[in-house]
Amino acid sequence: MGKMKSFSHEAKKILRSLLIALILIVFVFISASQKRNKGTSLLDLEPQEPISTQNMFVDPSYKSQPELPDFILLEKNSVFSNYPPITVTPKVLGALVEGYGFEDIKKAIFEYEVEPGDNLWSIAAKFDVSLNTVLWANDLTQSSLIKPGQKLIIPSVSGVIHHVKEGDTVSAIAKKYKAKVEDIIAFNNLSSEADIYIGDILVVPNGVITSPVIKSTPTWTPLAKSYFICPISPPCTITQGLHWYNAVDFSHGKCGEPIYAAAGGKVLKVKLTKSTSPWAFFGAGNHITILHPNGVVTMYGHILKSFVVPGQEVSQGQMIALMGGQPGTPGAGRSTGCHLHFGVRGARNPFAY
Repeated sequence: MGKMKSFSHEAKKILRSLLIALILIVFVFISASQKRNKGTSLLDLEPQEPISTQNMFVDPSYKSQPELPDFILLEKNSVFSNYPPITVTPKVLGALVEGYGFEDIKKAIFEYEVEPGDNLWSIAAKFDVSLNTVLWANDLTQSSLIKPGQKLIIPSVSGVIHHVKEGDTVSAIAKKYKAKVEDIIAFNNLSSEADIYIGDILVVPNGVITSPVIKSTPTWTPLAKSYFICPISPPCTITQGLHWYNAVDFSHGKCGEPIYAAAGGKVLKVKLTKSTSPWAFFGAGNHITILHPNGVVTMYGHILKSFVVPGQEVSQGQMIALMGGQPGTPGAGRSTGCHLHFGVRGARNPFAY
């Protein structure tokens, strides 16, 4: 009799456990059904852990959103992005970057990473530009082979990318590519035809290249190993490796640190603004360019303060500016933190190892 009571007690415990498990399963099923019916957008999804904003030119407050493209800064006239694994068109990209007008974003140069199944024709169609635009920007031909992981430069409009060299004028560039002067000025936000400098990178809307084929990138000048010094104080810390165009980022994580001329030369331009917009100078923010005796130009972006003026001669190691880039401060541009965007035009960037 005692054994019978014990067995009955154990049976009740098992039945109670099964009932609880069944209730939990029903509760989970109902919750999941309600969520499916409600619908969840990509922007509603919360990541398991915060997305790091290091080397991402996005507002840190966007941590609860899916990863957005890395916007890399291209001096005064362009911004481009490194796409995440999900393929999006420039129009969709404009919609993703909430709070910024598509009119700003579409004046851009994109760095696109080739995905499986891509070909030159499909990439051109994806960006709504001509096939020749893709070929010219990357020194390719229709018979060129591309592979997943390869990075291609894509202007956001059909046309040509032009690297400004000594003696260039907007009129001459327009004539060379059978384009319109006013289109070049408007797309690149130039104040006038005279507002171009050696080392600038311009987009020529609707420009075409005729035979013989002209390489889109200039010939690189060889540099002695010690020609450039690190433009920040020791330690020479690189926070982002080589990105288009031929630039690296330096930082110790603090704004207000000194920036030095990597080599002696003549200051070409100093672009400063009181605007706190991330689109100041199309994302580059306050910046300086220096022309060196060998024809190479260096560009220093996201500066807080300049100590030089256009036309001034500077020596190697001379302090030319203070580091900026803190979001929300005047002239920070499109940046998530204090750093120096250091670009080299006309030679290999010696810090891109």
